[in-house]
Amino acid sequence: MFARDRFLLIAGPCVLEDSSLNLSVARHLKQVADATGVAAVYKASFDKANRTSLSAPRGPGLEAGVAELARIREETGLPVLTDVHETYQVERLSGVVDALQIPAFLCRQTDLLTAAGGSGLSINVKKGQWMAPEEMRHPVEKVKAGGAVDVAVTERGTSFGYGRWVVDMRGFEIMREACSCPVLFDATHSVQLPAAGVDGLSSGGEPGHIGTLARAAVAAGASGLFLEIHPDPGSAPSDGANMLPLESLEPLLEGVLRVKQAVGNGSPP
Repeated sequence: MFARDRFLLIAGPCVLEDSSLNLSVARHLKQVADATGVAAVYKASFDKANRTSLSAPRGPGLEAGVAELARIREETGLPVLTDVHETYQVERLSGVVDALQIPAFLCRQTDLLTAAGGSGLSINVKKGQWMAPEEMRHPVEKVKAGGAVDVAVTERGTSFGYGRWVVDMRGFEIMREACSCPVLFDATHSVQLPAAGVDGLSSGGEPGHIGTLARAAVAAGASGLFLEIHPDPGSAPSDGANMLPLESLEPLLEGVLRVKQAVGNGSPP
C-alpha cells in the first residue's frame, strides 16, 4: 500500500461520525483521487483515546466502528486505515481494514507496535512530537520485528513549548534514510494548537497554513500526505479547528502535485 509509484493520500474525518457523513467524505475522496491520479486511503478513527478532556467525544467504539469501516470499504472500494490503541484491538481489525495507524503518543509502545506488525496489515507510525527524526528507526524496527513488511512513518511536527508544533523539513530526508521506508506528512495535525480551543477543553488550529506546509513538505521529499477533511469542520466533534474543508482538497492536491513535478521524483522512496 505505502510503496506505490503514485503519490499517496491518507484522508478522512478525524473520528467516525454518522454513516451518511462518513460515506459522503469517502466518496468525495475517491472522486478527487480519480481526478488527480493520487492513490487514496480512507482514514477515520473508531475511538479517539487521547482527547484533551474526559468529556470530549471519542467516537462510536470498536464494534460499531468495525462495521462502519467495513461498509465504507465495500461501498467505495477505497482501502481503509484506522488508529489502534490497544493490542487486543489488532486482531478484531484484521480482515476489516487495510492498514493500522499507531498514534504519535503511542509510537514507543513496544507491545502495540509488535502486535500491529504481526497483523499482516500495512502499518503507519506517527512520529511522536518529542522525538528526533532519526529516532523513528526504533518504532519501525519494532513493527518489522512483529512481521510487517509494508511500513510508513508520518511527520506531524515537533513540540515547541506548550502550544505549537514546528515542522523541521530536514526530517523527511533524515527519516527516509534512518527508517528505509516512505515518509508522509500530516499537514492538518501539524497546524494544531494543543488545548487552545476557546473552551479550554479542545485543541485550536491554524488551518490557513495547511497548504504552505504541505507544499514545503513535498518539496522536501515527503512521499505523500495525511489530511483530516470534513464538509463542515466547525461541526466536527474532534480536530475541527485544524481540518481541511472538503472543497479545498482538490485545489490543495493540484498545487502539491505541481510542486512534486517541479522538484522531480528522485528523492522520495
